[in-house]
Amino acid sequence: MASRIPVQTDDAPAAIGPYSQAIVANGMVFTAGQIALNARGEMVGDGDVAAETRQVLSNLAAVLEEAGAGLDSVVKTTVFLADMEDFAAMNAVYAQFFKAPYPARAAVQAARLPKDVRVEIEAVALVK
Repeated sequence: MASRIPVQTDDAPAAIGPYSQAIVANGMVFTAGQIALNARGEMVGDGDVAAETRQVLSNLAAVLEEAGAGLDSVVKTTVFLADMEDFAAMNAVYAQFFKAPYPARAAVQAARLPKDVRVEIEAVALVK
């Protein structure tokens, strides 16, 4: 059986449920969805999609770094939005964090996200 190695960093918020920040398996990193909490668990940018997205992607970067990966090794993201009207604001910030070739991506509107945030993003990356 392939090993599953949990990832834990103090540079991103702790899990708010029974899950890992990420799991490394077979040379890949699978992150949990990140929301706009800072490493102390405090909300950042409450309701401001651009500010929330910046915090979310900063959290993802910290988790990926701890796992031996980085934003440049992300192959797929899934973006969950509370309202698809926020797509352009999220996308503008997202474009500042990722460079070509961009990861594959899905974006979906969710009925409700944890802690009533506006955006949540998860990623799959290759370990460097």
